[in-house]
Amino acid sequence: MIRIGILGDIGSGKSFVAKSFNFPVFNADEEVGKIYKKDKKVFFKLKKALPEYINSYPINKNEITNAILGQRNNLNKIIKIIHFEVRKKMNLFLRKNKKKKLVILDIPLLLENNLNKKNDILIFIDAKKENILRKLKKRENFNLKLFYKFKKIQLPLAYKKRKSDFIVKNNFSKKGVKKDINKILNEIL
Repeated sequence: MIRIGILGDIGSGKSFVAKSFNFPVFNADEEVGKIYKKDKKVFFKLKKALPEYINSYPINKNEITNAILGQRNNLNKIIKIIHFEVRKKMNLFLRKNKKKKLVILDIPLLLENNLNKKNDILIFIDAKKENILRKLKKRENFNLKLFYKFKKIQLPLAYKKRKSDFIVKNNFSKKGVKKDINKILNEIL
């Protein structure tokens, strides 16, 4: 099985590109959303770690946001609890899809959390900053302070770009992205 890791800036279109491959995708952000909605054990762990912020189940994203913005080390507390669960879900996904020719790992902190393996093919999604910000501002509940908090825990984009085997230019058009993806698939399959 070929594993492709998708790298790039927040809002650069990683999930869009990942889906465009038409192979099984593990989307860490979607998994976190499911954990917040359905995992009572995680709720109790978060409530214990952040009792002044986490009160409702299913976990309310506004409570998570308030916790992250409330105190400097709260993000680390959340990450410690959530990433353990996401890693378990990723391993389950990989076992379930082990007979597939190719799988896509859409994990924002792939390198930061050492979730990539030596033979993974890394693809950097390159998008213009102004396009990214325009797109992010359209998102419901976009919070600039939260955006910068998450940027701080990420490796520099230049480093991610250097580590990548391929670069997909995302001008937010399906046609351009599909052309880059087809080139990559022709080269690796």
